[in-house]
Order: sequence, then C-alpha cells, then structure tokens
Amino acid sequence: MTEKDDNIFIPHADARQHAVPPEETPELTGENPFDLFQERYAVAAKSEISDPNAMSVATCDANGFPNVRMTLLKGFDEKGFVFYTNLDSAKGKELAHNPKAALCFHWKSITEQVRVRGIAELVSAAEADEYFNSRDRNSRIGAHVSKQSQILPSRAVLLKEAALAAVKFGVGAVPRPQNWSGYRVVPLEMEFWRNGAFRLHDRLHFQRRTSESPWIKQRLYP
Repeated sequence: MTEKDDNIFIPHADARQHAVPPEETPELTGENPFDLFQERYAVAAKSEISDPNAMSVATCDANGFPNVRMTLLKGFDEKGFVFYTNLDSAKGKELAHNPKAALCFHWKSITEQVRVRGIAELVSAAEADEYFNSRDRNSRIGAHVSKQSQILPSRAVLLKEAALAAVKFGVGAVPRPQNWSGYRVVPLEMEFWRNGAFRLHDRLHFQRRTSESPWIKQRLYP
C-alpha cells in the first residue's frame, strides 16, 4: 500500500529500501548572478509565449502593507533591473516613501523563476528621455493622459482625453512628462529556482551587504 502526493507514490518504510531515487535535476551554476540571469533570460526568451521580460514588482505602502503588480523589465546590467512608471502611481509613491522593492520573474516554459530584492533608485533624466522617445507615439501621448492609480469616472473620459492630447501634440514632438521616469532596482539578493522531480527543487541564492560588496553564494533547501 502506498501514499500518494502529487502523483508521486511514496512506499511505506518496509518498501523504501527498494525505492528508485528521483531523476537528478541539472544544477544551476555560476559565480556571478548577473551573468546567470542573462543566461537564463536568454533561454526563456526563446520559449516563453509572450513577454519573457514580464515581472512582478512588490512595494510597501506607508502602513507596511505590500502591493504587487506585473510590469515589464526594460533593461538590466550589473547596475540593476530597470522599469518605467508614472511617479504619481501607487508604486511611484510607495518607492518615494520606502525605496526598496522585490521582483519576481516566472518562466513557465522552462519551469524556472528568479527573485530579486534590492534598493530602488531613479534612473537619470537622460536614460528616461532615451527610453521614452523610443516608445510608440501613441504610448507617449498616453503617458500624458494617464493619472495612474487615480479614480477614473469612466472609460469614455480616458478616451476623450487621449483624443484631445493627440490633437494638442499634432505631428510635433511629444516630450516626456516630468512625473514619468524609471526605477533601477539595485539587487542585494538574487535567488534562482528551478523545478525538480519529487519537489526537490534547485535553489541558488546570492546575497551581498551593499552594491559594492562581494556576492555570497549559497544553495538552499527547496
């Protein structure tokens, strides 16, 4: 007689000596978490159906309540992970009060995830301008219209404001709004997770005290 957990049969004690060990999951390896992230991101980008750069961004409000939402990674290097937002949005206000954030990438196609925790810093005006000007024109106009996270009377109001803004800017330049910029999350922790047979997942954790400190690597129990 056996017990069943997630379609995996576990023999009772008198039969465990004959149990077949689980298939070994290839270990995640590397000494630099940024290099490892770039490697895993490149693999995921080939198989994810859409938006391999989608990530959850978690922040906390003034009362300590967490907020999490999905957004898109728009750049990463050894300085950190960059995303853009309206600074008057909920996450913008929360990061202004408490400039710490957590990110999570979940790639179902390769059954892996990456978690990041660190300090959120505003990108430079030049970086924000460069990215803003690379966006679709209608998206740039939309940034002027959206009072992100504020109460909207109706969808019709938003569409009317967008139409009026399109007329206002005509065929001229659409400047970046002053309350629209980007954040760079400078990681102090990065953890890589890979699904394993029998829930014996592989977890590789990197941590450092400051952005200038060396990384300490540890493998964690699932």
